Parts: sequence; C-alpha cells; structure tokens
Amino acid sequence: MQQRPLGRTGRDVSAIGLGTWQLGADWGNVSEDDAIAVLAASADRGVTLFDTADVYGDGRSERLIGRFLGERPGHGVTVATKMGRRMEQDPQNYTPENFRVWTDRSRTNLGVDTLDLLQLHCPPTAVIEADATYDALDALVADGTIGAYGVSVETCAQALAAIARPNVNNIQIIFNPFRLKPLDEVLPAAEAAQVAIFARVPLASGLLSGKYSASTTFADNDHRTYNREGEAFDKGETFSGVDFATGLDAVAALSGALPEGVSLPAATLAWIASQPGVTTVIPGARSVAQAESNADAGALLDGAVSAAGFDVAAFGVVVREVYDRLLKDSIHPQW
Repeated sequence: MQQRPLGRTGRDVSAIGLGTWQLGADWGNVSEDDAIAVLAASADRGVTLFDTADVYGDGRSERLIGRFLGERPGHGVTVATKMGRRMEQDPQNYTPENFRVWTDRSRTNLGVDTLDLLQLHCPPTAVIEADATYDALDALVADGTIGAYGVSVETCAQALAAIARPNVNNIQIIFNPFRLKPLDEVLPAAEAAQVAIFARVPLASGLLSGKYSASTTFADNDHRTYNREGEAFDKGETFSGVDFATGLDAVAALSGALPEGVSLPAATLAWIASQPGVTTVIPGARSVAQAESNADAGALLDGAVSAAGFDVAAFGVVVREVYDRLLKDSIHPQW
C-alpha cells in the first residue's frame, strides 16, 4: 500500500483509507463484531487512515475505532474525525465554546488526549470564510486538543476558500467519476499549497460498485432510501447527486471498458488515487470482504499497467468521455 504525506503534519497515510460512516449503523445495521472486523481487515491490508465523525451513529463509529486501536499498540493509524453537525448548521453555532465541547466528546469517544486530525463537517460557507473559525481552530492546536485541522466541503468554491487559509491541512471533498469538477481548480490548488485531499464518496454511495440495478432497494434507515434527492441533508451527498437511472447507464459504460478480472470499484479507487493532488481515497466498507477488496485496489497503483491489464490512464479517458456525455451538464454547475 502506498503511503503519502498528510499535508504538512509530518505523518504519512495510505493511498486507500477507510471511511467509517457505515460503522455508525447509519446505512443499515452493522454489529459491533462486524465493525471491528472491518477495521482489522483494513489495518491488516496497510490502511493507515480511518475517517470518522462525531455524528456517525451519535459517536458509535468513534467509540468502535477507539476500542479497536486501544487494543492494538503501535497501530500506526491516523484517525481523522469531524465536528459541527451536532447542532443546526447555523454559523452562530460555530463558536470556540462549542468547538471545545465537540472535541472533548470526540477525545473521550476515541480514548485519546489529542485528536490526530479534526475536520469541520461541511459547515456553511460563512463559517469557512470567517477569520474567527480559524482562530478557534488554531487555539485547539496550540493547547494540544488537536494535532491538525482541515475542512470537509460540499463545493469547489468552499474548498478553494479553505485552501487559502495558511493552517488548513486537508480538504475532504466528493470526487469520483461522477463528480469531476475538483480536477479543474481544487486539486491543483491543494497540491500547490501542500494541502492534503481526501476523496470522499468515491464509489457514489455504492452506485459505482456495479452491483445495483433499477430494482435495488435499501433499508428504511439507509440514507440511500431517505435522502436520494437530498431531502434529509446536503443534496449531492447520496449517489453524488446523480440521478439513479443515469448513474446506472454510466456504470454500464465504465464497466464495459475494464479488462476481465478488474472490478469497477477497484478501478475507480485506483483512478481517483492516481490523480495529482489526491492524498487518499476513503471508501466505506460494511464487511471484511469489502474492506479487503477496497484496500487491495491500491495494488493497481504500482504501475501504469497492472498485471491484470488495467491501464489507469486509459480508464481515465473513458471516465472523462462518460462524464462529458451523460453527467456534466447536470452535475458540473452544481458543486
């Protein structure tokens, strides 16, 4: 597994990380034993970045990570958590006092004195643009509450505003074959500023797994059921904002370009991770098999053409053609 510099922290993290929203049981039920097994399978495959948030399962994801890492001394895993969604997304709620309460709760959940990396969790634009936001975060770094900080964003404009701040260490943004706009300005700007990029929702909430059809259904408590059009939270998060039927057409076109033996999820993760400026990709996993498959996609980065006949650059040409033909007109103007 390739290990890459995590911005200016002096840490390295794996090119394929692990997103842990699903371990909070917000995507349907995941038992504690299954969640721990996913964490173990990922770490055993060389994954050294776990991404979580204080609201994933109301802290369940953080607590499970803390339990797992507490039983594995010398684990070498960096934990990136997020804060800011425990209250209404009102700029007035992003205060130093609330930052303290939220980070203290995450430190307790994770069982650590200092959070490795703290990210604002897709806050309003006014928060991203406010000097006071970064003053409060700098204070948390100064007193040892957090080691470094970044911002998870919804739009490219928000990403560019955060990158311009001198102490922002990473940007987390949706980037996958259905959401290519970050290639235009965000990735080059981040690379120039030595700001890490975490590519989130890399498989478009599973749509890019290639396993879904028009008849696929999800559990009632799965956001792919109740937030398909952004009814419950940020439009654009579920399925990357892509119309489900159109997404299935795009999946068919991408899958048809792959050599036998290379899955669409593996090709997608490798292609995202191969883009200049991307530090790590953070797919989720609900099972050991998914965790191992995601991590193993890192092997496709070890050469331009893999032993299976997969050419990352050639796949990128297909990604662009499919995006331009099926998705760009509806997706590119939005985020």
